[in-house]
Amino acid sequence: MLHLGNLLPILSADVIARYHRLKGDEVLFVSGSDVHGTPVEVEAVRQGVSPKELTERNHKLVVSLFGRWAISFDNYTTTESPVHKDFVTSLHSKIEKNGYVFTQEAELAYCPRCERFLPDRFVEGKCPYCGYEGARGDQCEQCGRLLEPAKLVDVHCAICGGQPIFRKVLHWYFDLPKFSEQLLEYIQNNKQLPDNARNFSVNYIKEGLKPRPLTRDSEWGIPAPFKGAEDKTLYVWFENVLGYVSATVEYFKIHGDGEKWRDFWFDKDAKTLFFIGKDNIPFHTLIFPALLLATHEGYNLPWNVSTNEFLNFEGQKSSKSRKIGIWIDEALEMFPADYWRYTLIANRPETKDADFTWRIFLEKVNSDLNDTLGNFVHRALSFISDHYEGKIPEPKDLDELDERIFDRIGKTCNKVEEDLESFQLQAAVREVIELSREGNKYLNEKKPWKTAKTNPQSTENTLYVAGQIVKALSVLLDPFIPFTAGKLKGCLNLPREAKWKDAVQPLPAGHKIKEAEPLFHKIEASEEELQEMLEKVKSVQQKVSFDEFSKMDLRVGRIVKVEKVSGSANLMKLSIDIGDNQLRTAVAGIARYYSPKELEGLHLAVVTNLEPRKIFGMQSEVMILAAQDDKNVVVLQPHKAVKTGSKIS
Repeated sequence: MLHLGNLLPILSADVIARYHRLKGDEVLFVSGSDVHGTPVEVEAVRQGVSPKELTERNHKLVVSLFGRWAISFDNYTTTESPVHKDFVTSLHSKIEKNGYVFTQEAELAYCPRCERFLPDRFVEGKCPYCGYEGARGDQCEQCGRLLEPAKLVDVHCAICGGQPIFRKVLHWYFDLPKFSEQLLEYIQNNKQLPDNARNFSVNYIKEGLKPRPLTRDSEWGIPAPFKGAEDKTLYVWFENVLGYVSATVEYFKIHGDGEKWRDFWFDKDAKTLFFIGKDNIPFHTLIFPALLLATHEGYNLPWNVSTNEFLNFEGQKSSKSRKIGIWIDEALEMFPADYWRYTLIANRPETKDADFTWRIFLEKVNSDLNDTLGNFVHRALSFISDHYEGKIPEPKDLDELDERIFDRIGKTCNKVEEDLESFQLQAAVREVIELSREGNKYLNEKKPWKTAKTNPQSTENTLYVAGQIVKALSVLLDPFIPFTAGKLKGCLNLPREAKWKDAVQPLPAGHKIKEAEPLFHKIEASEEELQEMLEKVKSVQQKVSFDEFSKMDLRVGRIVKVEKVSGSANLMKLSIDIGDNQLRTAVAGIARYYSPKELEGLHLAVVTNLEPRKIFGMQSEVMILAAQDDKNVVVLQPHKAVKTGSKIS
């Protein structure tokens, strides 16, 4: 499962893809689940399932979650795709034919206790360069250097913790040093590359590139196509980066235009953009370009590799393996996707590591979204609805302030465009919010609630101009918070599909808008209460053993009273009779799936002997049970009438 830090490059790519579509550019947004990595093998061993079973299950879940996050992939595939396997096998056969593959004995870690060779990420120890204790056999998370297991200090097996021994085994290698000059020229001449990607890559090349192993002694992966390597699979970093190309091939095969993929990878007017975290720099600026160069076929090399720094969680480095951070499914159980999308982009670590804290989240949602953006939009549209029957007023003889605000709309659109073209997403989204802040100041200065009686034409001018700000916002917000942008277009009675240039096209006088609805809700909770809410969500998702499960007191409860929780779009407060008129409170995230009327009087399954927890400032004493799929959450109910308080066994 992805945490917010993992999502950040994907979300950044989505913002840029949406922007370029609005501009009218031909965009193909692709990626996929990297299913052959050794972390998958580790997790499959831990869970006692096959890697294929694990990855297929997780891929479906991630695809569903990306939909809920409004990530607008044209093709999100998997490295188990037959198209990917065929493409990778063919490309590696070409680079072997071109003379860039050779065999060499390598010292590989073997765990006597597990009775298996350990792929790189199964080996952990201390980094020989920076001394980081948690380094793995392929790369150090701390300094970013590529590693080999034999170079680690104090090595141990990631599965059992035992000390591995090293044995010599024949493997196939990619002759990466042969591309040193070409890669250095490519990186130094690529003016789009951010400084962190360029500097890291140039230093790495100047230190001296080394041949990298292409094969692994592993059953899970793509079989190596080299003669004599029938019992080997391709090392994941030499096949998964090729997924960008194979996902393009797959997309056009599915859509019946099998050769159009070449327009994106060989046409020199096409631009390939990559969005990654800084720990993935060498794989995208060195290994991937070298593989493309090794084909001698003239592939487009990455035009830009937009690299964000790390997003930490409350002062700690986010980590999937160490379970530190907020997972993307947990986040959506707490608040709507746009709350998170905005906060992540507004706090995007573009030049240095950033920290996600609940204080920042509250500030972004309550101050920026609710009090600034939402407040301005609601003030402007409500006034038009209440005083002009929902019709944009007719302007006449605009004054200097009116004209200045009109000019500000155009300048904001140009500045946001400039920021997005240079991949300064944080600056771009802040510029959009600043326009709504200017809108609030404008209304405060013009005071249409006063001039409505003393100078009606001034009021009409004011609301006409305010309507144009809202129109511009409905377009400018689309790359960042698309659910909100769609809702705003609905309020303005505009089609969902728009173009970037529409932001500065005025709404005509007389255009009918719909009744204004609040775009956001203020979060009435402290930082401590938000953390408690997260822990509650995590506790619900944790697995329990049979013995632990048998200790739960499961009973049939009856919902007596239902209240929506102010400030939360998903939480409801339920008063539940668990027998003998004993009322207990449950705070449950089901408001998107049930109305209070549907729930009152309902019998359902309840866990009664859990330790009470505070959620959103309220004491939750019991937990309801529910089933969930990709679209619905359904509370569990007895299929026949049964006495309230009956024990479930």
